[in-house]
Amino acid sequence: MENTTRESFTAHGENLLKKVKELIEEGNVRKISVHDKDGKEIMSFPLTFGVVGAVFAPVLAAIGAMAALIGDCTITVEREPAEE
Repeated sequence: MENTTRESFTAHGENLLKKVKELIEEGNVRKISVHDKDGKEIMSFPLTFGVVGAVFAPVLAAIGAMAALIGDCTITVEREPAEE
């Protein structure tokens, strides 16, 4: 991958959906992965540039349901390289 950067955030169940929505709105995110407190990947989804709104409704619904079941988790984000 072409200089993709990775960043991780810790979130508690109820804040998970809010943080994922914020990341999607940023627009430079390529992929989001959610891991449980043991590091096991629970969910991962790619974000195609320019695709937002109704396309993500099922994904956000799944994240909301999952957030109710898990405690602490880590969100790993792959970002597009900054354009110069």
